[in-house]
Amino acid sequence: MADNIQSKLHIIHLKLPKEGFHHFLCSWIYKGDDAVILVDPGPRSTMPELLRVLEEMKIPHIDHILLTHIHLDHAGGLGKLVERYPEAEVVCHPKGFQHLFNPSKLWQASKKVLYETAMLYEEPLPVPKDRLEFRSDFRAGNLKVNAYETPGHAPHHLCFRIGDMLFVGEAAGIFYPMEKSLYLRIASPQGFDHRDYRKSLDILKNIDASLICYGHWGMSGEVRKLLDMALAQADLWAEVIVELSNLESPSFEEKVFEALLARDAGLSSFYELPADVRKRETYFLGNSFRGFRHSLEKWGYKKTL
Repeated sequence: MADNIQSKLHIIHLKLPKEGFHHFLCSWIYKGDDAVILVDPGPRSTMPELLRVLEEMKIPHIDHILLTHIHLDHAGGLGKLVERYPEAEVVCHPKGFQHLFNPSKLWQASKKVLYETAMLYEEPLPVPKDRLEFRSDFRAGNLKVNAYETPGHAPHHLCFRIGDMLFVGEAAGIFYPMEKSLYLRIASPQGFDHRDYRKSLDILKNIDASLICYGHWGMSGEVRKLLDMALAQADLWAEVIVELSNLESPSFEEKVFEALLARDAGLSSFYELPADVRKRETYFLGNSFRGFRHSLEKWGYKKTL
């Protein structure tokens, strides 16, 4: 299913057959008069759905495929997508090239870290080397496209501005909009770097945009508010996790969650989430707390700070 957001921008729901994994993954398609751009095709397992929707939208070609990063849930379906759209130019960070045209190490690492979730996403296909390139700015029809290096969630993370639309992948958190509130959390897996994450948010705050589009999940016109919230969240998480870093799991995750629930505006709507989404987020919050602590320990942060 593709929803029309603006006159030419559409969000494509990428559904996964697992409890709570609805409204979790999406792909973005900009269908202009003289250019078609797709941002983050998603995992290989959702390619049949993505290709079906693109067919329904009568999209015979794609000019540019933009990857915010190469994790399986954002780029695992790329190899399948370029088989269908061989003319598409793929723009991604150079640090990701090797793992796209030879994804075996990425797949093995993903299985080790994500376990059954990696199997849900499925093993990615290789992408031909000549399809990959990095450009910091270019024209797509009448639109200007800018790519910004935004490490933190991953060292190969990019954000893109297409016209006045800002596509942030996971550089500004996991977003879940609700009727009267919103939910926002940091995605800090293994390899997360909180210093880079914070610097990247500063970069994003200085970009002129009227719409922010997330990889997980949806969009908002409150660009500055959400980026300010993400930055405050990063600082608060650092403070709380340093304070509780001496605790062992599972007490560590429980105490961090308890402390943040009372103070973090992004998590304050946790209990307003659908029950199955709360279950999903409980799992990912634990992973994120551990990844964030690992990043703090890497830089030598101590409880006394």
